[in-house]
Amino acid sequence: MRRALQFILTARAYRLGALLPKGSAKGELLRWLLGSSERSDDAPRGERLRRALESLGPVSIKFGQLLSTRRDLLPDDIADDLARLQDEVAPFASATAIDIIERELAKPVNEAFASFETEPLAAASVAQVHAVTLPDGEAAVVKVLRPEIGTKIAADIRLLKRIAALIDRLSDDFKRLRLPEVVADYELTILTELDLRREAANASLLKKNTA
Repeated sequence: MRRALQFILTARAYRLGALLPKGSAKGELLRWLLGSSERSDDAPRGERLRRALESLGPVSIKFGQLLSTRRDLLPDDIADDLARLQDEVAPFASATAIDIIERELAKPVNEAFASFETEPLAAASVAQVHAVTLPDGEAAVVKVLRPEIGTKIAADIRLLKRIAALIDRLSDDFKRLRLPEVVADYELTILTELDLRREAANASLLKKNTA
């Protein structure tokens, strides 16, 4: 309930209700709940949606990344702004990344690697990458999932499914957004991305195919 309230308050702060199509009385109630009164000094609607998703954390950022690819559902101005979420995500603390790596490898990073760059090489919605040198001198990278990302994703997906189902039932105008379908795509995508073993296998296959 606290997370649901946070979603609603964030939507109202950025007046996201104005992005929903006008429809039935129930639909207008939802638009009002999520903030439908735009102001003359408002930022563009795509920027407001992007900033709202950023403020809600990594799970919502990933959802925004997926939405940015659905130009069959979104106007270009919104999709273009959401596309900025692909590579403009703030990293989490390097000390936290080091703690995770050392716990998983059961040894300090200065023993596991010949060198370890504390400054992240790149950061995305669910993980970040640190450059390392292996003991044999080979250059490599270590990808680290964000802390507790699995728990956060499971909770937020449950909430997103409920919100999508509610919006879908309100009116035929809202049904064209196909939000339950988008959330289902999102769940499959993000759960696959959380399995770094699958990503490593794909990288190995890419190397083999392009050798």
